[in-house]
Amino acid sequence: MTQHGVRVHRIYDPATADDGIRVLVDRVWPRGIRKETAAIDEWLKDVAPSTELRKWYGHVPEKFAQFEARYRDELATPTARTAVNHLRVLARRDTVTLLTATREVGRSQAAVLARLLQEPS
Repeated sequence: MTQHGVRVHRIYDPATADDGIRVLVDRVWPRGIRKETAAIDEWLKDVAPSTELRKWYGHVPEKFAQFEARYRDELATPTARTAVNHLRVLARRDTVTLLTATREVGRSQAAVLARLLQEPS
């Protein structure tokens, strides 16, 4: 089966025609975005970091490596693993764009998740 691309974008950026399946991967709904106009196909809270981990990280760049390790541990739980597998299935069918409200998407859970999805399963 073909693996389509996995991308990461901010939910505040406009949707594009080549986004494919747009999946919000934040646990909390982003401020200022109306659900009716969000242009998302799914909101997959089960792959979002726990509230405790998210608050601990606080998007402090020096904590990112440790955040990534802890987040990958959380993604190994049964509920999260099921959600990750669902994303893998979607990525086999189409491009998947992971959406987050985070300003620095390169140091976000969406970026970690995108790398994980691109690894051999």
